[in-house]
Amino acid sequence: MGDNVEIGVYPLSKALEKANELELDLVEISPKANPPVCKIIDYKKFLYEQKKREKALKAKATKVIVKEIRFGPQTDDHDYEFKKRHAEKFLKDGAKLKAYVFFKGRSIVYKDQGEILLLRLAQELEEFGKVEQMPKLEGKRMTMFIAPKTKK
Repeated sequence: MGDNVEIGVYPLSKALEKANELELDLVEISPKANPPVCKIIDYKKFLYEQKKREKALKAKATKVIVKEIRFGPQTDDHDYEFKKRHAEKFLKDGAKLKAYVFFKGRSIVYKDQGEILLLRLAQELEEFGKVEQMPKLEGKRMTMFIAPKTKK
C-alpha cells in the first residue's frame, strides 16, 4: 500500500471505489477541513496505532501525588514535630503536601491558632518546599498547600 499511494483530491465515489479496490477502509481524518481529509487505510490498524500513541502520552505524563497532614488547633509540640518530620519526608519524595487544621465543634474560635500553626509549618519546611496556597479557611478546615522544591 505504501509504495504506490496516489495523493490528490477525489470525489467521494472515486475514493470509496479505490478503497474497495484495495480492500481497505476510507477513514475520515479531519472532518472540519474543507474539503474533509480522508485516508485509505486499515481501520483496525489505525485504531491500534491511535491507542498506542495515547498510551505512550499517558505514560510520559507526570503523576502528582498529594499527601495530607491533619492538625487540630491545639496540637502540642511533640505531635507537631512528629507530623512535621512526615511532611518533610513527603516533600523530599516529591509529593505535594496538603496540611490542614480541622476545627471540631466550637474550636472554630481558635482560627488564629490554626493559621499560626500552618504558617509555622510553612516556615520550617521552607528548605524542602514552597507554599503554593497560603492558609485559607473553608468551612471547618483551614487548608494550605506546599509544593516540593524541584531538584536542579
